[in-house]
Amino acid sequence: MKSTAAVLTGLGGFLPGPPIGNSEIAERLGVSPEWIVQRTGIHARHYSPPGMTTSDLAYEAGMRALGGEDAASIDLLVLATTTPDHLCPATAPAVAARLGSGTVPAFDISAVCAGFVYGMAVATALVESGMAERAMVIGAEIYSTILDPHDRSTAAIFGDGAGAVVLRAGQPEEPGAVQAIDLGSDGSHADLIMIPGGGARARSSRAEAQWSPYFTMQGRHVFAEAVRRMVESSAAVTKKAGWDGDDVTKLVAHQANVRILRAVADELGMPRERAAVHLDRVGNTSAASIPLALDHIRGELRAGDRIVLTAFGGGTAWGSVALTWPEL
Repeated sequence: MKSTAAVLTGLGGFLPGPPIGNSEIAERLGVSPEWIVQRTGIHARHYSPPGMTTSDLAYEAGMRALGGEDAASIDLLVLATTTPDHLCPATAPAVAARLGSGTVPAFDISAVCAGFVYGMAVATALVESGMAERAMVIGAEIYSTILDPHDRSTAAIFGDGAGAVVLRAGQPEEPGAVQAIDLGSDGSHADLIMIPGGGARARSSRAEAQWSPYFTMQGRHVFAEAVRRMVESSAAVTKKAGWDGDDVTKLVAHQANVRILRAVADELGMPRERAAVHLDRVGNTSAASIPLALDHIRGELRAGDRIVLTAFGGGTAWGSVALTWPEL
């Protein structure tokens, strides 16, 4: 049994601007507000105002996760994002500096909607190894900058936001301790979720103008893969933690689509009410969705509750984390 565990000790979320209801975007997409709800379960989302960047959202979420504690205590920062401030350099060092964490190790992770789970895995491993004593993991996205505003398959679904957690070194028996992690990927399905333009492939083709700068998604295929991989990963991480399915108090899955959330719960043999739902208010916020959902339901949870986080994203990549709920 491991002697040191990563223990969740701080949590915070940030949503920019006022909520944007379906009625405000439906006409542009040639659909009704009800059409969006029926297919996604989403009623509203948030968009960042001009001039607000991913690092701004990440900073706000990080400050809330600190809860007034000194940011100098953070000795590692991991930022999961698909929308960094720049292609180069990474955004995480700027966030760490702005928070007041100084010259600590800070880096970005790109695993799209699975980014937060991957960030949790990396931070947990570094805390358990002794390389970090107190780590911050942030998921932050400004998807409004990469969406085709007329693409009904994406424009109605995604929103902007950020969520953050603080992990500290502690004991495996403590409330809040990470119990198990499961990760996976399948690059043969890379075309399911993609931004074709802007990267080295488009640039090296000398025809970058022919490559779309917008986020694209093959929704039907993504739905099937997302359900399958999150079900398999959730079952695997539950087994690694030594839990039965009935032991899980809450399933906090990536908030992509309410039908996906229900399907994952059904496949796991879990009552649907155990699956957290937050996307109805904020849409799909990619790497930010799990910490934002946790922040939303924190009042429903009690110390020691058994929580499974699970996500599926581009790459394709997926993963799950099992942890007990802390005393926040």
